Amino acid sequence: MDLDGVYRAEYGRCVATLTRMLGDIGLAEEAVQDAFAVAVQKWEEALPPNPGAWIVTTARNRAIDRLRRESTRQSRHAQALLLHQPDDPQEVGPVRDDQLRMIFTCCHPALSPLAQTALTLRLLGGLEVAEIARAYLVPEATISQRIVRAKKKIRDANIPYRVPGAAELPDRLASVLTVLYLVFNEGYASTSGELLRTDLCLEAVRLTRELAELMPDEPEVVGLLALLLLTEARRPARVGPQGELVVLSDQDRSLWNRDLIAEGHDLVRRCLRRAQPGPYQIQAAINAVHTDGEKTDWTQVLALYDQLLRHTPSPIVALNRAVAVAEVQGPAEALAIVNNLDIPGYHLLWATRADLLTRLNRKAEAAAAYDEAITLATNDTERTFLKSRRAHLTETPE
Repeated sequence: MDLDGVYRAEYGRCVATLTRMLGDIGLAEEAVQDAFAVAVQKWEEALPPNPGAWIVTTARNRAIDRLRRESTRQSRHAQALLLHQPDDPQEVGPVRDDQLRMIFTCCHPALSPLAQTALTLRLLGGLEVAEIARAYLVPEATISQRIVRAKKKIRDANIPYRVPGAAELPDRLASVLTVLYLVFNEGYASTSGELLRTDLCLEAVRLTRELAELMPDEPEVVGLLALLLLTEARRPARVGPQGELVVLSDQDRSLWNRDLIAEGHDLVRRCLRRAQPGPYQIQAAINAVHTDGEKTDWTQVLALYDQLLRHTPSPIVALNRAVAVAEVQGPAEALAIVNNLDIPGYHLLWATRADLLTRLNRKAEAAAAYDEAITLATNDTERTFLKSRRAHLTETPE
């Protein structure tokens, strides 16, 4: 019985559905957690035919029991709403998907950007606080405090769980895009356990498709959808037969999903016709180059990274650009860029530095950089890959 798999796949959907029923994010989360605790005992032999529906029904009953024990007028009102709630109430408004609606709700402008995305990743992605902290490269305590404060602010300010009006959607768009992007990234390069979490990848793609239908005239929405599709297309080749990491240059391109690539390229062309480039559109264009033909045109990739760095002057973008610089101008030029970057706790900075030093035949320095990358890496698959690269240093002649 894969209860952990059910939790990862269904947690966010169940919390979103219960929040719609209850109108209270905190109560919904507690009820779903209670339901999963019951499932541990009830599902000892086999899963029910529809685990998600079982969790929602059990959580709803638990919430009613909890409200019955309360004596406040507000709790009695909430109980009455639940008791008279139809099993499948008609949804209204521009946002019809429970989880997408939850994302827009958590991205209320009264919350800080970090609180918005951290709370949504916790509630919908089912990510643990440690995973969210690693995604942001900040201490766990910081993320934990932001989530607690966000829930308190939603409760104290009486921020409603409701569908935002069409006029309000654009103001929340940047945070919503960030959440979808981070959910997909966690699925494509998980911060712990196995490298891939397919459920998160597919859910991020699904929700972004919903968003693109809701806001088809927003170029960055189209750009994000293209980016996710083109990245998702390469997922089947991302790990080898034994579950090992396979880097882009070594991937079997015959395993790539050509239908997703064709759709992604079509969306990129649509973005180019708009001539309103933004970060997600540029990243999609970079991935379009990677998936065009049998070899990557690194000169074109570098030009796109130059453009992206102007839009988003972050050290992560600069690091990714350095990879393209190495292919076009050589590892020495790229290493000079990497040596000037400061990204505390980011293992890919050290992994990139190690690779560049290896290409320059500076093996002792490369080994030290690999050691640092291995120490910082939190995913078992990536750590194994880095260890194999480091071991290879001693197997090759000077």
